[in-house]
Amino acid sequence: MTVDAADSPASLGRAVFEEADRRASDYRDLEVSLRMILRTANGRATERALRIRQLEVPDDADKVLVVFDTPANIRGTALLSHGHRFSPDDQWLFLPALKRTKKIASRNKSGPFLGSEFSFEDLSAPALEKYAYRHLRDETLGEVECFVVERVSTEDFSGYTREVFWIDKREFRTQRVEYYDRRDTPLKRLEVSDYALYEEAFWKPRRMVMTNLRSHKSTELIWQDYTFGLGFTAERDFSVSSLRRAR
Repeated sequence: MTVDAADSPASLGRAVFEEADRRASDYRDLEVSLRMILRTANGRATERALRIRQLEVPDDADKVLVVFDTPANIRGTALLSHGHRFSPDDQWLFLPALKRTKKIASRNKSGPFLGSEFSFEDLSAPALEKYAYRHLRDETLGEVECFVVERVSTEDFSGYTREVFWIDKREFRTQRVEYYDRRDTPLKRLEVSDYALYEEAFWKPRRMVMTNLRSHKSTELIWQDYTFGLGFTAERDFSVSSLRRAR
């Protein structure tokens, strides 16, 4: 990507995200295993194991399925997200203890996901078309030269007034995100690190840490064993009825 200094902050910000999206696309589908480590403000930790599946959808946003394997009391709990480019995303949560699937209302997507510092909104696959962008500055983060770009949701029920991304200039990988609440004060910070190249094409992170800047609680995600091209289909693997089979 060639950066033109004459570009407006809005067009440059959009261009950075378009390039990041282009480089992360065309994998068709993937599955990855994760460890989720929840830490209290005093450092006490609990751990969960989960899997994420993702499916690219031509002419629309991705479909994402999150399934918990441990601990036993939430095994089989699953979150299904159907992203959309021009309409609100759809999300459903399956609770095996109740044998019940419930749809997550748009106004509730800013709530915490199963006690973690990630919200339902954070676990969807955001479409480029649902945001406005603005290049704020260039900045070095550690030793990494980054674009710093503000992203603002155009939807009514986002939990954030804005998000500020640090995206590295070389590979267009997200390094940090700061989230601002509806009073436009800092709420959370996501640090993304330990990237690895898969299939000689896709840079994927192996560590994320989301920190609540008020409570000082954090949730760490350790991503392991990425697999691509598994042949998932929307009807079989990402339908609402498939949630009961997700475990």
